Amino acid sequence: MKDGSTNLYNDEASGRKVTAYADAHSTPLPAHITAYHAEACSTRSDSHMLSSHFQNKLHLFLARAINAKRVLEVGVYVGYSAMLWAHATGPDGHVTALEYSEELSQVAREGMAKANVTNVEIITGNAAETLPELNTAIPYDIVFLDADKTGYSTYLSIILARSQPGDTSRLLRPGGLIVADNVLRRGHVADPARTDREFEDQNVWNLHLDAVRKFNDQVASEKRLEVFMVPLWDGLSLIRLID
Repeated sequence: MKDGSTNLYNDEASGRKVTAYADAHSTPLPAHITAYHAEACSTRSDSHMLSSHFQNKLHLFLARAINAKRVLEVGVYVGYSAMLWAHATGPDGHVTALEYSEELSQVAREGMAKANVTNVEIITGNAAETLPELNTAIPYDIVFLDADKTGYSTYLSIILARSQPGDTSRLLRPGGLIVADNVLRRGHVADPARTDREFEDQNVWNLHLDAVRKFNDQVASEKRLEVFMVPLWDGLSLIRLID
């Protein structure tokens, strides 16, 4: 279609049917990952923070398409997405996952152990402090950003600073991907006139949205990056480091 709008269907019901059809015709995730997602949904009051199986099928496809063997995740929550990256990279791959919360780090570690996932390393602490300290004798193929949105711009600056051409200990390899989640925030980033919001405090919500806009602008203006923003789910930016 020559119209680039994502509103392809006349009603919400048709859109849901198409999504379900596309999901059913995409490569399925393994049982241990879907079971872990279901457990989190049924036991946690904050399970809205989970990403969908459908979105993670795209993550799996991206990782396999570039033969990713090393993934760095910033923001772990309960470890569902880290478990997906671990599956995508295979038993000879490695996932480094950075999480601020000690409680969530422990939940994720227990989930990995229960599912017999052994190729994920979880590091607890402020990512603005742990990112610069990572030992990267071998660079990562993918960096997945899904943490506090007010930190996205800082994380990107650290990644770029630690991934300079010719650097023998660079964080992200040339041609590597940065996958950034939640870059549209239910449409609020692109449409400030919307009145619904995620946080009760309007000032906190505005600060949150401003941080995402700053990150999006930073990515779009950085000459070392190529980006395609996908207007699906909560907004997903697929970013390629050129050099």
